[in-house]
Amino acid sequence: MLVSIITVCFNSEKTVARTVESVLAQSAENIEYLIVDGGSTDRTLEIIESYRPKFEEKGYTLDIKSGPDKGIYDAMNKGIDRAHGDIIGIINSDDWYEPEAVATMIRTFRETGCDLAFADIRMHMRDGKTFIKHAKVRKYTTSRDWNHPTQFVSKKVYEKFRYRCRDISDDMDLYFKVKRAGYKIVAVPRVLADFQMGGVSSRIPAKEIIPRIKRRFRIYRENGYSPLYIFECVAFELIKFVLA
Repeated sequence: MLVSIITVCFNSEKTVARTVESVLAQSAENIEYLIVDGGSTDRTLEIIESYRPKFEEKGYTLDIKSGPDKGIYDAMNKGIDRAHGDIIGIINSDDWYEPEAVATMIRTFRETGCDLAFADIRMHMRDGKTFIKHAKVRKYTTSRDWNHPTQFVSKKVYEKFRYRCRDISDDMDLYFKVKRAGYKIVAVPRVLADFQMGGVSSRIPAKEIIPRIKRRFRIYRENGYSPLYIFECVAFELIKFVLA
């Protein structure tokens, strides 16, 4: 089974090496690594390119493309367009995988026949403390239960669903739509990735909290959730702001 991993980056010279090294550290054998760079002006591309000999030594494909995009989800869609894998994972340039992440997902897809799987994630706070955010599939899954950096999706699902490029919660919107369409989703009770608080999806200016709550609530409502989930949206964004 070929696995495609996509990393979207822009001026990520301070963090991207850790992400790339986490891909190289995978125990799985058949990996295609796709870099979608937004036109970095720092050393991001130079750093990634320096790892090419190690990718060749391990037998992994490294494909780097750089150019303007319309935002992070447009860049993700571009990576999906280039992917040849049976399943596809997306890890941002300030997050990283655990060594058994890909092998665990390959086994999960084979044993369960799922179309989408995600797992527990270790959250790293600015003060060095960590905590585990557990993965759960519920009838009404919320942001508390779901971890995008650990998510792997079958190519056939991405052929039908793409990120809508509207706002920072488009990843959750895609998850909701896949779930509502009846595809099989599995939560893996194991830490498979690490999330650095303060990254693109967790840096929140105070003035943005209310607009983010409104956008998140809109996605919940568009996907059939009760108006009462406004409280979930408020709590999630406030907690995220405090932790970041």
